[in-house]
Amino acid sequence: MLCRIAIADDGYVEEVLSNDRANLTASTLDAKAHALVRLGALIAIDAEAPAYMWTLQAARRAGASDDEIVGCLLAVMPSLGVARIVSAAPKLGLALGFDVASALEARS
Repeated sequence: MLCRIAIADDGYVEEVLSNDRANLTASTLDAKAHALVRLGALIAIDAEAPAYMWTLQAARRAGASDDEIVGCLLAVMPSLGVARIVSAAPKLGLALGFDVASALEARS
């Protein structure tokens, strides 16, 4: 698998990108881990709030709790830094149905 990725094997890349089921199977991860890894990637690229929705739904379907989903922020913080996590937190909050900005205002 690593060699095929390293040489950008077109057939293999097309296969794993053809649909989510093929990608999940090829990854050898369980559905929950797969969704949480994807969530970590969205955090890493500083994705906008709407981009989180599909992955968040996949994580919930696979049994991830909101605490586990938010835990992704903590898990990637040492690699990505505090600034990226602070940027991602309200976006992830909105995808979870939680308005971080309003909650912070209410605390003031």
